[in-house]
Amino acid sequence: MMKRLLTIQDISCFGKCSLTASLPVISAMGVETAVIPTAVLSTHTGSGFTGYTFRDLTEDIEGITAHWKKLGLHFDTIYTGYLGSVEQVGIIKELIAQFRTEDTLVVVDPVMGDGGRMYAGFDNRFITAMRSLCGVADCILPNATETALLLGENYRNDLTLEDIKDRLRRLTGFGCRMAIMTGASPDKQRTGAMAYNAAEERFVSSFGKNISGSYHSTGDIFSSVFSGGMTLGMDVQQALDLAVSFTRQCIESTLPVREEHWYSVRFEPCLGWLAEQCRGYQD
Repeated sequence: MMKRLLTIQDISCFGKCSLTASLPVISAMGVETAVIPTAVLSTHTGSGFTGYTFRDLTEDIEGITAHWKKLGLHFDTIYTGYLGSVEQVGIIKELIAQFRTEDTLVVVDPVMGDGGRMYAGFDNRFITAMRSLCGVADCILPNATETALLLGENYRNDLTLEDIKDRLRRLTGFGCRMAIMTGASPDKQRTGAMAYNAAEERFVSSFGKNISGSYHSTGDIFSSVFSGGMTLGMDVQQALDLAVSFTRQCIESTLPVREEHWYSVRFEPCLGWLAEQCRGYQD
């Protein structure tokens, strides 16, 4: 039977972030993908866009959940991304409690900021709520900025390998069994991700050659590939390697056309490669 993943995040109608990246990427991996949109935006909120529209969909989430319960739906993985309010965090925690089984993997990407700054519309109340959501997750995937926000520290872009390990250990203190720092750079030559399994007290990492610059949607793409890989039955090392490799390919495919494709990475030419890598894991 085909594996089924539920992803909960916003729709950026243009800009290829959040659901408009996650849905095609996870589907290409051979995983049936259900969605709950938390908001609809005309574009993503990253640099280059101003005056975007925002429609909050909080009132729709509980109705969707109630309908799905009547249908008896089951999800192998529940993966959360951008949540627009403290209220939504509470609703999603209840959704997880309703649909979680012993076999359900819960992945939380605590989307709150990047590049040392918090996204517009968030405050300390939201950080507190996100810590509580991380506490019910099996795995969390913060970037360096979100790691600092969760731990109540100032952002630093010069973390050493030991600094990253220290922060991963403390992140699991919120209650998750695994924490992964995305966009981790232990030195100027490498970037990738590092994971810490608290139960096994074990670190796993995947790094590649650093590509300078900032690229919209890479965090969403990385988290989507990792979540899809774990859903298919990959181990953590395999899922990390695949997510790092695919994200890097997306960046490289964008470099020749970056001037006109500044708003996101161009992942479409890479989906065939991703599908091929996952073929052996599909039922």
